[in-house]
Amino acid sequence: MAQPDPRPVPEPAPEPGALQPLLPADPSSIAGYRLLGRLGAGGMGVVYLGRTAAGELAAVKVTHADQADQPDFRARFRREVEAARRVSSPWAVPVTGADPDAPEPWMATAFVAGPSLGEAVTAHGPLPERSVRLLGWSVARALAAVHAAGLVHRDVKPGNVLLAVDGPRLIDFGIARATGETALTATDMVVGTPGFLAPEQAEARTDAIGPPADVFALGCLLVYAATGRPPFGTGAVDALMYRTVHDEPDLTGVPEGLLDLVRACLAKDPTARPAAAEIGMRLVEDTPGDGADWLPAPVVRTIAERSARMLALPEIDATEAPTAPPAKSRRGFLLLGAGAAVLAAGGGAYALRNSGRDDTGGDGKPPAPKPRNTWAIGVLADLSGPAQEIGKAQERGARLAVERFNAVHKGKPFTLELKVSDDRGDRGGALAAARRLTSDPSVIAVLGPTSDETGIAALPAFEEAGTPLLTTSAGYNLFTLRAEVGPPNTTVLRAIPNHLLAGTYLAWSATLLPQIRRPGVLQERTNDPYSWQYVKGVGFGFEQAGIKPHFRVVPGRATDYRRIIGEMIDAGIDAYVHCGVRSTAVLAARALQQLGFTGPRFAGQHVFGSEFLKEAGSAAEGWYVCAPVIDPVQRAADTKQKAADRKPAQDFLDAYRKRYGTTPAFYTGESFDVVNLVTSWLSTSAAKGPLTRKGLWEALRTQKYTGAMGGYEFGDSGELTGMGTFVYGVQNGAYKFLGPAPAEPSKPKKA
Repeated sequence: MAQPDPRPVPEPAPEPGALQPLLPADPSSIAGYRLLGRLGAGGMGVVYLGRTAAGELAAVKVTHADQADQPDFRARFRREVEAARRVSSPWAVPVTGADPDAPEPWMATAFVAGPSLGEAVTAHGPLPERSVRLLGWSVARALAAVHAAGLVHRDVKPGNVLLAVDGPRLIDFGIARATGETALTATDMVVGTPGFLAPEQAEARTDAIGPPADVFALGCLLVYAATGRPPFGTGAVDALMYRTVHDEPDLTGVPEGLLDLVRACLAKDPTARPAAAEIGMRLVEDTPGDGADWLPAPVVRTIAERSARMLALPEIDATEAPTAPPAKSRRGFLLLGAGAAVLAAGGGAYALRNSGRDDTGGDGKPPAPKPRNTWAIGVLADLSGPAQEIGKAQERGARLAVERFNAVHKGKPFTLELKVSDDRGDRGGALAAARRLTSDPSVIAVLGPTSDETGIAALPAFEEAGTPLLTTSAGYNLFTLRAEVGPPNTTVLRAIPNHLLAGTYLAWSATLLPQIRRPGVLQERTNDPYSWQYVKGVGFGFEQAGIKPHFRVVPGRATDYRRIIGEMIDAGIDAYVHCGVRSTAVLAARALQQLGFTGPRFAGQHVFGSEFLKEAGSAAEGWYVCAPVIDPVQRAADTKQKAADRKPAQDFLDAYRKRYGTTPAFYTGESFDVVNLVTSWLSTSAAKGPLTRKGLWEALRTQKYTGAMGGYEFGDSGELTGMGTFVYGVQNGAYKFLGPAPAEPSKPKKA
């Protein structure tokens, strides 16, 4: 008889555009603005929804005090305020108040309740041609006003364009600059958003950055609005920059009536681009006007729903009655505008819960924290999306670790809970899924995410809350390895190698086969950050071995792998390395089989799993796949290991089989270990004083922990030290463990 699933049903994701409740440490008011909730947050500060005494809503951007103390910060913040005030356009969001000299500098702008262009396209797809034309007309008018004020916006992107029923609004003048001004920018610093940068911005040619850079970004914006994708693709920043400077844009799907204008905007030569005012003239057809018919119905409904939520806010402290009736807004009640949270953190969607609570004591200060006898480990995982096989394994490993802790400690020094948030493998909902955990004060650390894409989207929630995030499957390098100009990582501990190192270890594994002299390396761009990092690592690994590969790059939408692989075979390859995702590895495996290729075939983490075996069938036979996980059954039976080292793996296997009645899947053991790393430190430290998130990342980073799957030790950046990569061969439709990847290349012997 089937047993009921003991796992809690994941709480539904908050509605996009909803408020997040104020945290205990948040102020209740700033200047004349009563704060109603959080719109978003990031490393620089927080954006609140505020209300004036007259009842008007505003997005109030408050900068953290530690940021304000940095050299030149107040000058930059004051410049942002002044720049926004200098722009006079109905299509730019106006500043309603600011104080750059406050201990925590703040700025308020008119609040817009509709979605950003990025949110709208993600949720509802590309806009029809008329909507794109009117969008371009309005943003061009706003940019013309920016340029007339002697400024360059420098960050025109989908997140900085808000959609209202009477037209779009351009926001965020945080990096706007007077034409020709460079005093506060390093000469080699790239400013703006990759994918929506002009070539002169991508190359950090500060002297060449002027109004034409905004026009190039507008061209990118129009392509995105019309097709749902940027003209130079997505992925790793370096690859995006290169394509922006050297490649032609992908204009597939852009309406014919817009092609000539878009091509002109995207000219590599700034002098060949039209002025913003000229674009406005070329796009004249009609104007958005007072109605909502310039937008598709689903987007209009989103605006209306968000506006209705703002009008139906829960009861809060009564505002002062105005001495005179406020002037009627030109925009009308719906035109509150959208997603002002992008001013600080690129947008977000959050739920308003417990908004009626009083978070302060009688003296207006947050109450002292009460001793806590229950803590929680969070799990942010894909439990119902494309990577659910891994996500479910991670959740089970974490649950077993929590149950083991409670069984051993019996409520002393505290009881541990597991709180799970399913991000569904959806980048658009990952931030909200993360907020469900980071906004819960009982959650002290989180295991996750399952994938790179959701992790990139969710990371701001953990950075803001100071919640340690430990991952056993996300290898994106920038989670832990940050640029020298940015703040170091103090949030993520990665219990696997990053993709660059994993690619290197795969290449070194290939060098164990002496017959390999000219491997073919295919990079396909379905998941560009992964494939780009992996191919860089593979290239470095082969270079260290003195082997020169034959490289081939194909777009993610390519399907004719028989032709692609055939050309590589004709070029003389004697092995094949796939730097891409599972679905294209299946296409490559079938093509290699059809073409009779008998050389070794290799792939990495994003191919490893049961789905590759099922989908590729007999074509998967003979492949070598490198993965950051070890088979717990094999580890427990490995006679090369000391009996004392095998015992934790066997204990884990026994406990798992007793709990779930089956053998654990890949990624379960590593997740079990990582949660045990956290709980072992917590139980030891609880006797020394109150537990808190503050300082926990650094405390965990310095731990040396040995678990069921092996040892874990982290470097200064939170990267796993050691190899952490294992080689599997596909034999008889199953993965056979072959051993750890080598720590150095095996150089071919000279003939």
